[in-house]
Amino acid sequence: MIACPTLQSEMTADGEQTLIPGVGPITMRDRLEVRIAAPLLPRKPQKPLDIGLFDEFGRNQLELF
Repeated sequence: MIACPTLQSEMTADGEQTLIPGVGPITMRDRLEVRIAAPLLPRKPQKPLDIGLFDEFGRNQLELF
């Protein structure tokens, strides 16, 4: 009979979860490293730049006068 090693577990918001052998619990450092590597996102929704060269309606003008 093969002896089963003691499995590690970690507490999450959903309760205690057992880890697969060879996989360690996710630490706060791991979570922070993922957030640091992620691209920056705006805090508020951005307005479209519809002025000057970037004005889509003005660029679609067919006649000068």
